[in-house]
Amino acid sequence: MEVLEAIKGRRSVRSFEDRPVEKEVLVLLMEAGVWAPSGGNAQTWRFVLVTDKETLRKIKMVSPGLLGRPPAVIVICQDVKEALQKGGTMGSETLTKMDSAMCAQNIMLTAHSLDLGTCVIASFHPKAVQELLSLPAETVPQLLVSVGYPKRVPSAPKRKTEGIYFFEEYHG
Repeated sequence: MEVLEAIKGRRSVRSFEDRPVEKEVLVLLMEAGVWAPSGGNAQTWRFVLVTDKETLRKIKMVSPGLLGRPPAVIVICQDVKEALQKGGTMGSETLTKMDSAMCAQNIMLTAHSLDLGTCVIASFHPKAVQELLSLPAETVPQLLVSVGYPKRVPSAPKRKTEGIYFFEEYHG
């Protein structure tokens, strides 16, 4: 699959088949995640792969953005203490968010290439997820990525291209 084809074909999937995602596939998604760019090459991300139905149910209770019944959720976290040591305030407050987002994109594109559906979720209660997963205080969940075999793939929304990019200077 060509990169642009994967980018254009990926959708936010919220309806999943009732079948598990193989552990080896989840590990492959983690490999894609750690190859994302990282500000200052800090690589302060941490991942928790959740497949236990009871834990998924509890996470769903504190995550209004987590729709459907995904068989797996990848919790993308950042070690903010390490990020502060490596990159100062910018590292812990800004770069960790950017790194998590780029990591999520790598995971989602790789999942799409494997015929999996994903959806990135920012609408969740970080402290509750932190407690549910026994994360240390410095390991802060920043994004959830639901993963599973899609029951249904939504159609592509229209994309605006006119008047959004300019050469040399802004002409809006």
